[in-house]
Amino acid sequence: MYSNKTSVNILTSLLVAHGIKHAVVCPGSRNVPIVHNLNECPDITCYPVTDERSAGFFALGIAQATDEPVVVCVTSGTALLNLAPAVAEAHYQHQSLIVISADRPTEWIDQLDGQTLQQPGALEPWVKKTVSLPELSPLNWHCNRLVNEALIEATDDTHPCVHINVPISEPLFEFTTEKLPEERVIRRYAPATDYSCLPQQLLDDLLSAERPLIVFGQLSSRRFHYEGIDHLFSHIIVLHEALAPFTSVSPFEEVLTPPLSHLTPDFILYVGDAIVSKRLKHFLREARDARTWRISLTGEAEDTFQNLRGIVVGDAEAVLQALNSKYSSIAAHLSPLAAHYRRQWLHLLSDARQQLDNAPLTFSEEGAVRLLERQIASLLVPLNVHYANSTAIRLANRYAKGHSVWCNRGTNGIEGSLSTAAGFAAAVLPSLVFCVIGDLSFFYDQNALWNTLLPSLNLRILLLNNGHGAIFDHLPGLSQSAAHPALVAGAHHTTAEGICRQCGVNRQAATNMEQLQKEILWLADAEVKEPRLLEVLL
Repeated sequence: MYSNKTSVNILTSLLVAHGIKHAVVCPGSRNVPIVHNLNECPDITCYPVTDERSAGFFALGIAQATDEPVVVCVTSGTALLNLAPAVAEAHYQHQSLIVISADRPTEWIDQLDGQTLQQPGALEPWVKKTVSLPELSPLNWHCNRLVNEALIEATDDTHPCVHINVPISEPLFEFTTEKLPEERVIRRYAPATDYSCLPQQLLDDLLSAERPLIVFGQLSSRRFHYEGIDHLFSHIIVLHEALAPFTSVSPFEEVLTPPLSHLTPDFILYVGDAIVSKRLKHFLREARDARTWRISLTGEAEDTFQNLRGIVVGDAEAVLQALNSKYSSIAAHLSPLAAHYRRQWLHLLSDARQQLDNAPLTFSEEGAVRLLERQIASLLVPLNVHYANSTAIRLANRYAKGHSVWCNRGTNGIEGSLSTAAGFAAAVLPSLVFCVIGDLSFFYDQNALWNTLLPSLNLRILLLNNGHGAIFDHLPGLSQSAAHPALVAGAHHTTAEGICRQCGVNRQAATNMEQLQKEILWLADAEVKEPRLLEVLL
């Protein structure tokens, strides 16, 4: 049986019709008709998460794992506002969250009634579409159209977030409707795109380049195939971080030390989104005369390197395949200096990789990540690795290899990294999911472990606990401030022992290299299916 609320039933029917399969639901009373309906639908899997801040990132993790839009449903009032960080992060990662918020009747907004505030528009500008549904049954056509409008956007290839606000009057708890209505489904069909017609200026710029460079930032989808791009990649140097869809990283940080004039590119093809390395961004911004082209799903003028000349709108893989096809026919006409430029980079990157691999292991954050990555490489099971922001993702950019790396790099916030990994783990059960995280990120998001689904998750957490935000140790001049340790770097003496005991997470700790080497084997044991945490106390 379904709810007796007409708007809720229209919404539920259209969610199913548009192929929505996953919903993260939060406790509350006003949203009970929605949660009840989602739970009744055999086509939708519900994931309960109490903390809305965690729920939003949990939904983001599911979206990353499935590459599909995910519902996150909250009750009325401030519950909605807690989703803002996750929605902003999803927006910049091009991951679609469908936020469904229950609301009080319109006439009671701003009338000093409990849990009533202006909810429509609360998540802008990070949602592409906001609709607020009418309650009255004579307006069923209007309600149908609004839900269709939102879901058309949510299922678009650009993966935007949307917000569906649902005012619901009392009584709330009547469930006598036998079946959902058969609703009209509106779909949008984009014209087929022929990327064989690439801009001639792009081809001319590439053909005349003596120092061409391809740079990959974060790509939200890992379903990226290299077939049909290999010719292009074998002739032009490609720099990428762990968040690009490659199985290794380019250790360019070790190469980018002055003088760099011989490495400065005159052509840059920028693929994907955020880049972690400040050093790389500075290097490319210094290439004032470089002709930079951007491949972008949305077509936004994202001038990251301050030298953008053109934008090709489309899917990165499809555009690169088209460019590869064109390139194979013009490669013979390229300057011989382009091949020399690539050989220079390959030699320097190879030397940098050797230096990193041969450096002595120490009891440190770096040593812990190196040991984990070394152990992961020996596992013959499906796995994914999430790195939290700040120091952790920078270590991934030096040592991660052989697997996908995920990080909330859309807005670079430390909040929600653990919740995202937990949501990802829920979506890929029983596969292994690792999360490498610093202490401030972990304790900020510790409610990710306050989750009834946790015992079933095959989630392994490497907690790098040095008692403060380590990234602040590397900011020139900050150590001169008396506010640095306590007020800026968040110095503390907290461990994860209590929260792990409370939430049923198996925990071990390491305080020296001998313990670290032993416990890394325990953490990465693929034969056991349970959440585990190794806390490295530095």
